[in-house]
Amino acid sequence: MEGAWTRIMHSVQLTSSGRMHLQQGEVECQLVDAVDLDCEGGAGWTLKTGLLTLTTHRLLWLDEKGKKAWAVPLGAVGQLYAVKKSIKSMFAAPRMRFQAWTQRDGKLATHGQRVTELVLTLVFRGQSGVPDGFVQRFAEVLQAKAWQQKRLEESPSGGHKGAGSSLETSVHKRPTVSTLNPAMAGVSGILRKEQEQWEETDKNLHDAFQDLNGLMSKAKEMVILAEKMRVRLLTGQASTVEEEGVGTNQEMQDWMLSVGITSPVTKESAGALYHQQLSRQLADFVREPLKRSGGMLAMVDAYCLFNRARGTELISPEDLLQACTIWQTLDVPVRLRKFDSGVMVIQSKSQSDDEVFLRLTMLVSNGEAEKLGISAAEAARALGMAPALAREQLLAAEGQGLLCRDDGVDGLRFFSNFFKDINASTIFQES
Repeated sequence: MEGAWTRIMHSVQLTSSGRMHLQQGEVECQLVDAVDLDCEGGAGWTLKTGLLTLTTHRLLWLDEKGKKAWAVPLGAVGQLYAVKKSIKSMFAAPRMRFQAWTQRDGKLATHGQRVTELVLTLVFRGQSGVPDGFVQRFAEVLQAKAWQQKRLEESPSGGHKGAGSSLETSVHKRPTVSTLNPAMAGVSGILRKEQEQWEETDKNLHDAFQDLNGLMSKAKEMVILAEKMRVRLLTGQASTVEEEGVGTNQEMQDWMLSVGITSPVTKESAGALYHQQLSRQLADFVREPLKRSGGMLAMVDAYCLFNRARGTELISPEDLLQACTIWQTLDVPVRLRKFDSGVMVIQSKSQSDDEVFLRLTMLVSNGEAEKLGISAAEAARALGMAPALAREQLLAAEGQGLLCRDDGVDGLRFFSNFFKDINASTIFQES
């Protein structure tokens, strides 16, 4: 009966760590595990025991065993039915029913004409009742209608599509000029208009950092602004960045790419699933930093980057360590590694120690390095990782008998281990 719900439900893509991809502006509100999704009536079908996620735009159901996810757009939900309390309900799993509409093609409606009515039921297995606050949160999200706001921003009447138009509609709210203004003509006019836009942006930045409430109220505008700046930097349009003392384009790109997780996992939204979902979100987040750091990232760097991206929803070092420890039970592309010295790092599973050791042995066998050896700093430049982590890799290669060390006046340096190639039985024989 798998085809029954595939014709009605909307499929959802999953990240490499098994979390569901969120739409632009979509935020997780509450997560509940062990939930069935039933469809009543002639098209009856059941999705058994999955992870239910209520967001501002959709109701998401994830089959963690089959790694498949389905969505009910909140635009299709018409009515929530009151939870019935009876003697029979005391001995059955708690349920919550709601009305949903489909379009002419049979899919659940996102917007537009509603044709056929369905009744969907959420069955909360292993719960003594409907989770606290779920019904109220569901009703609040439906009343807020955040998905309609997204459509208004993307509609042609609301401006051009894309990140640039979002910034213009939400940050640069300027009246339309109906007559030609001579002061705005020519190159000087373009420069003057750019100056006015940056002055308005600077004012928004100043207002945003007045206090915490001001920052939260400006959060959406700040994210849109950061996205536009990132796009401009990637296309080479920001030619005055270095002149203003902000830094190089590459530095700004790295900063922009690390700004903002739109829907950070919190204890309030995830409940008992907090550390598991935090672990999956962390696995998705560290993929880009790992690419830029040679496939290995120090825990302290991951802690700083992740907390900066989470904004005000900070986590503790204990939460980070526990989230990394859970990776060994999950199918994610990263792992927590502990070196013999006790140093713990986050490492990509695609990075092979044999490949790193081969690069190190080739490095110490070429040119001046064969005579002078290499230091941790030189290995770090070759491997593209932090010197402290490069040192751990050198020590690991030494432990495998591939390198040997010389701790002299020039500091700790590593050389190719030619002792392993010496045959002890023939060393004293004359050639």
